[in-house]
Amino acid sequence: MLNELKKLKDQAIKEIQKSKALDQLRGLEVKYLGRKGELTKLLRRVKDLTIEEKPKFGQLANEVKQELSRLFLDFKDRLEPSTPGSSGAGEYLDLTLPGRRYLQGHLHPHTLIQYQLEEIFSNMGFLVLEGPELESEYYNFESLNVPPAHPARDIQDTFFIKDKANQVLRTQTSNQQVRVMEKYGAPLRAVFPGRVFRNEATDSSHETTFYQWEGLMIDKDISIAHLISTMKTMLKGIFKQEVAVRLRPGYFPFVEPGFEVDVSCVICQGKGCTVCKKSGWVEMIGSGLVHPSVLRAGGLNPEKYSGFAFGMGLTRLAMMKYGIDDIRLFLSGDLRFLNQF
Repeated sequence: MLNELKKLKDQAIKEIQKSKALDQLRGLEVKYLGRKGELTKLLRRVKDLTIEEKPKFGQLANEVKQELSRLFLDFKDRLEPSTPGSSGAGEYLDLTLPGRRYLQGHLHPHTLIQYQLEEIFSNMGFLVLEGPELESEYYNFESLNVPPAHPARDIQDTFFIKDKANQVLRTQTSNQQVRVMEKYGAPLRAVFPGRVFRNEATDSSHETTFYQWEGLMIDKDISIAHLISTMKTMLKGIFKQEVAVRLRPGYFPFVEPGFEVDVSCVICQGKGCTVCKKSGWVEMIGSGLVHPSVLRAGGLNPEKYSGFAFGMGLTRLAMMKYGIDDIRLFLSGDLRFLNQF
């Protein structure tokens, strides 16, 4: 195959050098370097090579591609007709003219907040892991102590996949809890960012597609004190200030005891707005100590290990941090919104 590659290179060079028009040159570029070009066809056969041959072939293929690409560019410049203001031979170039401004892209607020959280939790020794968005009912519900008759599995809340038995679009990033326990065991510190889906009535604070952030810590003698300390460290790192929080009892099937962590609304400074539903507080984090049934589902002994888990809306956290009062803006694709970040 090395000989075939060299022959392809020689043949391509000959044809490029004979080119007399841009259309002809573009056709040759597609022929040799296109998706279905001659070089691509050769690269698809690399699987047939021996382990010793693959590195040599890969290196030579890369060199051939780079050389042909440079040659195509060189001949394109030669064949392209000169235009006023270009820097072609014999033409005047006004160096006093201002340069062209190239527009720079923007990171989405979801991405910005995720990067910040990843840094905060990485500094605390947490793994950052991703999981499947198309999930089995077992990992999305049953392994998390949610039986078949539980209201969370009702069609009003969950998108079930037609013609795919026991498959749903995940309703929460908690689907990763048992998966990581099965894979990594204990002790364990991990967070799971990702997109989730629910059949919601859309308004300024609810969407069918949004982002969550899940956290899990498993070890010996883990208590609520570890959970509170972690939450405070996270919130201070995100908002760069002390944020008022309150804990109140809450029910989540996969933790026992469970807590709702509310954060004072930074959009209205606790006075009341549409985001906090005029209460001055935003329900931000669901948390608690990992239920013994979930530990057993992950292959761990609840008599030996304990842990805490928490989940929060990444989208809602971005709304709080950046003062965004309508969740629908995130997926609107409106450049007036995105260009602010």
